[in-house]
Amino acid sequence: MTRNLILVSLLALAVPAVGCAASVQATAPPPPRLEAEVVVESPPPPPPVQVEVVPAPPSPEHFWIAGYHRWDGRAYVWVPGRYDRRPHAGAVWRPARWEARGRGRVWVEARWE
Repeated sequence: MTRNLILVSLLALAVPAVGCAASVQATAPPPPRLEAEVVVESPPPPPPVQVEVVPAPPSPEHFWIAGYHRWDGRAYVWVPGRYDRRPHAGAVWRPARWEARGRGRVWVEARWE
């Protein structure tokens, strides 16, 4: 009888422990941001900047990003201005630009750094 009591007691302790397993899920890191480079030996100058009316910001945390002409590999395309929140406190907006590389120039898209 004592042996049966010990077995029942051990089973009674083991059953609740089975449902107490912790589940840890690893969150996948965000996919890397792919940035294509367009190399042009002699890029044409961009068209004049379009005049935009800057509306009131939706909140004090929003930063106005002025519109600009983006190079799409063949021609410039207008990207209208917009409000955006900084991704973190020290973030700085870097406008799109051409960078000299070797004999040509590379188009670098606008982004937060």
